[in-house]
Amino acid sequence: MVLSTLSGCKRSCGNGLRGKITLMEQSEKTALFSVGINLLLVVIKYFLGVLAGSVALLADAIHSFSDVISSATVLAGIKISKRKSKNFPYGLYKVENLVSLISSLFIFFAGYEIVRTVLFREQSLRTEYLPYAMVGVIIAMVMTFFFSRYELRLGRKIGSPSLIADAQHIRTDMLSSGVILCGLVGGLFRWPLDRAAALVVVVFVFRASFNIFLDAVRVLLDASLDFESMDKVKTSILAHPQVTSIHSLRGRNSGRFKFIEVDIGLRVRELERAHHISQQIEAEIVEMVPNVDHVLIHYEPEKKETTVCAVPLQEDKISLSEHFGEAPYFYFVTIRERDRFLIEERTLANPYKDEEKGKGLQVSKWLLQEGVDAVYTTRSLEGKGPGYVLSDADVETTISTANQLADLLKELQK
Repeated sequence: MVLSTLSGCKRSCGNGLRGKITLMEQSEKTALFSVGINLLLVVIKYFLGVLAGSVALLADAIHSFSDVISSATVLAGIKISKRKSKNFPYGLYKVENLVSLISSLFIFFAGYEIVRTVLFREQSLRTEYLPYAMVGVIIAMVMTFFFSRYELRLGRKIGSPSLIADAQHIRTDMLSSGVILCGLVGGLFRWPLDRAAALVVVVFVFRASFNIFLDAVRVLLDASLDFESMDKVKTSILAHPQVTSIHSLRGRNSGRFKFIEVDIGLRVRELERAHHISQQIEAEIVEMVPNVDHVLIHYEPEKKETTVCAVPLQEDKISLSEHFGEAPYFYFVTIRERDRFLIEERTLANPYKDEEKGKGLQVSKWLLQEGVDAVYTTRSLEGKGPGYVLSDADVETTISTANQLADLLKELQK
């Protein structure tokens, strides 16, 4: 078996590498900005809580302080995940997923605090300061709304699970602020609206916590890549006519990056040709699937038990045609290799013989779709478009001296 180890990141052009570095720096700045935003929210909520005598606002300030800890953890995770060492040759990308796991616990704790503080504690509000507190809470909600949208969009763009988790965490802060706002409004009219609203918000808080926790655990346990990414990889590989089979296909996440391993069979005669095909496949996977760090391709030539041969025929269906693209018919025969026995014979009309341009290229692509392994003609295809197409697919082209199909079949059975 031949092993081809290919790295998408290492073989990327300079511009691609600079782009990745830029995105990493941007993620660090965003995480740092998140720490600053949450610190500001802590100050605002604590001051308003003391001013208005709102225990819920003070609890929400504690909630925002947990966001500070979470965002700081995200920033540390992003910095650590870029490092590589002899003990961790594949990097510390999973640190980000570990950070996501920790963030999910913070979100769960925030939901618990909402339940415990808003539902089960008595509130003694100072009604004269409630309008100021309400304006402050609205400002905090607007800040968290726009920042969480920005951070979530960036996290999805660069595939950072920690930024996505932090954005969802901050969004729960906005929801909890909505609960507090309902409580403040209810305080003006002596309505207990905060309790009903809190129950609704807690459902979303716990749901977000569970989803982030589950996603992080899947990656930490090396669960397979999502179906869409794996399907793209499979489709790209099978699009190569030289690929006879996919023995295995595996993929996993590590932080924002993806690692893919595939074991394929190739219909090739030369080792150099097989290596070239594997390089093409690797490049297409890196181009098609974002954030691929490493592609590992195992390949081995596969000798087929049968060979499908194609021969251009004239209108009488028994004489070989001197033309390739304009041949009225093509004869297909399947031969068993071990004893050269003719298993199957069929004659098909050339669907492209009346095309004005490029008929030879279209015929050669059609032959590939029919699974042809060898083509016999009376004239050489070397240096011509059809010859290049067939050669790239590792289809053998042979010049036959026979004029009749019966004579050619005798040669094939020898």
